[in-house]
Amino acid sequence: MSSNFGAAAGDYARFRAGFPDSMFERLAAAGFCSGGMKVVDVGTGTGTMARGYARRGADVIAIDPDERLTLEARQLDAAENVRIDYRKGKAEELPAADATADVITAGQCWHWFHGRKAAAEFARVVRPGGGVVIAHFDWLPLPGNLVEATERLIKAHNASWRFDGGNGFHAESLPHLHAAGFRDLETFSYDVDVAYSAAAWRGRIRASAGVGATLAPEQVQAFDADLERTMNAEFPGDRLLVPHRVFVVMARAGRNSR
Repeated sequence: MSSNFGAAAGDYARFRAGFPDSMFERLAAAGFCSGGMKVVDVGTGTGTMARGYARRGADVIAIDPDERLTLEARQLDAAENVRIDYRKGKAEELPAADATADVITAGQCWHWFHGRKAAAEFARVVRPGGGVVIAHFDWLPLPGNLVEATERLIKAHNASWRFDGGNGFHAESLPHLHAAGFRDLETFSYDVDVAYSAAAWRGRIRASAGVGATLAPEQVQAFDADLERTMNAEFPGDRLLVPHRVFVVMARAGRNSR
């Protein structure tokens, strides 16, 4: 399944929850997030990971192939008065010089990369001893909850969507990072509830890979109407607590990683 997140850039910027502050606090405690660091964020989208670092005083380069998303990111940056250097590029061929990043990051996007090629590029760009952070922030479909019902509707409208039924754990980057020379690999995870209004949840789902990034506009509209009916019938109210899981991979670049 190919996805075109730029087609849903407005909803993406407005409704997709960024990584929680608690994640950056844990990264800081582990030495992977601090003021003055040079950070390269890959697959930045609307800049949620990049802004998290920039808010904490990092010097950030943010890379994405879709300039519709980075246009939204720049507007969000302006509203928060943070500065990020956006560049057009792909994970497999990064527009960044060798050994320049203290930390290189990828938030909610590793599954879109060619893992082996991306890991090799990460190893090229990060300095020896520098860090890599691969972060995920996924909703959790639990029996009878809003997420499970929403995923069922997405599959009904888009049979090619393959990201349903996830548990929020992501080990797919680990062998690629190890092969590229990264060492001291660690992971951590924890669960948090994210509060959405009914309208915001619908917007969040329109911005997902299975809806706004793959369906035609009239199909998105039909799905959204179906989701609204389901929510009114099964999940009424305007404060919805949606369970999510944070999952993070951290590693260090070895001396011979490139």
